[in-house]
Amino acid sequence: MLLPAHPSAHDADVAAAILPAATNAFSGAVALSGSEGYPRRVPDTRTHRGLAPQDERLFEAQWLDILREATSDLGWLLTKGYAARSAVELVGNRYGLEARQRLAVARCACSKHNVLGRMSRRIDPATLAGQELWLDGLNILTTLEVALSGGIVLVGQDGCCRDVAGLHRHYRKVDETLPALRLVGAWTGHWRVGKCRWWLDQPVSNSGRLKRLILDTSAEAGWPWEAELVYSPDSVLKQTAHPVASSDSVILDRCQRWINLDRLIITQELLPAKLVDLSMPSAAEQVASPTDLGNSVPDERRERELH
Repeated sequence: MLLPAHPSAHDADVAAAILPAATNAFSGAVALSGSEGYPRRVPDTRTHRGLAPQDERLFEAQWLDILREATSDLGWLLTKGYAARSAVELVGNRYGLEARQRLAVARCACSKHNVLGRMSRRIDPATLAGQELWLDGLNILTTLEVALSGGIVLVGQDGCCRDVAGLHRHYRKVDETLPALRLVGAWTGHWRVGKCRWWLDQPVSNSGRLKRLILDTSAEAGWPWEAELVYSPDSVLKQTAHPVASSDSVILDRCQRWINLDRLIITQELLPAKLVDLSMPSAAEQVASPTDLGNSVPDERRERELH
């Protein structure tokens, strides 16, 4: 039996937190047993943030319609007020999804109310001229790194691009880090943004080094950038009156204005990402209803099917 959702539980990303196995497959280091029985970690030696070993199998073409149906069902459940954690488990079990696929579906699904709210606050980049843009640093940078590496980039029901990379409170510079920063610099310059202020997670290791890299890169290029380390960028970004660049659901549901920066850059630059578009209905849903499956199926029948 599914429990009623607390208002804050509508964020499907909350459900992703119960799926550690999904991100363990692509974590920054591997935990092993030390000589005294305590965990020790093998240093992260990756130079790219691309595909995890099982991604080719989990996101191949034969899975696409299944993942789209699962995302549609999860969005429907969230719209009806079901708790995100229970809804992800229900949908994942129904479609036989592995942990990393459940993570993808959870990151892409959201309620209709949240989709409409996010769309109403999204702004055109042409309006950024002369303004200060606040960036959700690791959120923006990691997705661009994954896209440049040819990794999996998801397109959610709100139109945002998201990745399934796991940082595990640790950030490591990769070969795509500088190219990603330069893309942000080039496009914000093209839009004549007055200043970019990057907000970074202080608890994430190496965030101080990333701050220095951001400032050094911007100084060399002559970009008007600043970078801040704070305990929770989410808390800052969801309260500011400045336009925000992020794909974080918590921020998008509370900020005043936002720009879909990662998607704009990925699509305009034709980056080599493996795009998995879960915003579209599956082929079966398109036949059943070209507009909205949720409206075409009575609530009682849909609920019986999902249970």
